[in-house]
Amino acid sequence: MESRLFRGTSFHTIDAKGRIIIPARFRNTITAGGGEGVMISGMDSGLFAYTFDEWGRIEARVLAEKSDSMRRFRRVFIGGAFECAIDKQVRVLVPPTLRQYAELDKEIVIVGVLDHFEIWSKERWEYEQGLMEQDMKKEDVRNEIAKLGL
Repeated sequence: MESRLFRGTSFHTIDAKGRIIIPARFRNTITAGGGEGVMISGMDSGLFAYTFDEWGRIEARVLAEKSDSMRRFRRVFIGGAFECAIDKQVRVLVPPTLRQYAELDKEIVIVGVLDHFEIWSKERWEYEQGLMEQDMKKEDVRNEIAKLGL
């Protein structure tokens, strides 16, 4: 089993200055992934955080795509990314534009998604869970999951 992956869900708060505490189980993965910080960008009304090494791989893949739609995607996803250092209290300052995009106010959810982790407002996370429950009622979705052996 790969130990350099993000897994699990944690409920936290974001402080008035926009800082979040990184879950302890994520810290070694971040350090092993190229440094003492993460790259954060917005997608799907949440924030996606990557180790520096993984971010480099993403940039290489995105740059290799030359279509007009990928050029627009690159402007938004890569152009909206921020390098966020981990401070001595193991917190990351989420830039104001990203906090506004994800509507992070007080209660947040941090979700490990293997190659990255996501940061959601609690309200938006509950909405996303509702969408998943709706998806699970669809036969084609259940069949896709069954193909994974789950």
